[in-house]
Amino acid sequence: MRHTLAACVLALLPLSAVQADPVVVELFTSQGCSSCPPADALLGELSRNEDVIALALHVDYWDYIGWPDTFAQPAFGKRQKGYARAAGSTVVYTPHMVVGGTDHVAGAKPMQVMEQIAAHTERAPAMRMTVASGPNGITIRAEADNPIDPPARIMLVTYTPSQTVDITSGENAGKSVTYTHVVTDWIALERFDGARPLTVTLPPAPEPPARRVVLAQGENYGPYLATLRID
Repeated sequence: MRHTLAACVLALLPLSAVQADPVVVELFTSQGCSSCPPADALLGELSRNEDVIALALHVDYWDYIGWPDTFAQPAFGKRQKGYARAAGSTVVYTPHMVVGGTDHVAGAKPMQVMEQIAAHTERAPAMRMTVASGPNGITIRAEADNPIDPPARIMLVTYTPSQTVDITSGENAGKSVTYTHVVTDWIALERFDGARPLTVTLPPAPEPPARRVVLAQGENYGPYLATLRID
């Protein structure tokens, strides 16, 4: 019997875990990279599972080879370079997945990604974040049982769930590719040291179909300490 990629990926995801927070999977990708469509498709399959926050960050450093990526932002290439430095490397490439802020996968490798996701779901979170609606809008409350040193960075990420692009030049010329969880904005909100609870008021929600998540990450591209879906 032939199994689809979706069936294989979802079957491999953990059924239960110590940690309730979803695991962040970041994909650094480019519309102009011929090796990227399989990884783009894998991210789409991962995004169907509630245990995963899938985020596609499109980089612009391949634009010169014939197709400017319509989603790319220089900040995403800078973020990828930060991950490379944290891992003791100077090399960036696509496709490149980062799981939980610490584990790296080159290319589309479902088994390796699943193993890493499973490992992260078994780790208890270092802090907690909750969301509430009030007269001034949506607020996020961060708490921790112990100090966080160095402080965590709390970030708000906005993404588009799905968008199809017809690519007419470059390495993927002639292809129509559907991209999922395309990040459109990534902003820093606050730093959190765990000494006392912190409440942050979020900016107004974007127009649908845009969605948002709040992420708390260790300093210098460290592990994710808490994750929270908002919209």
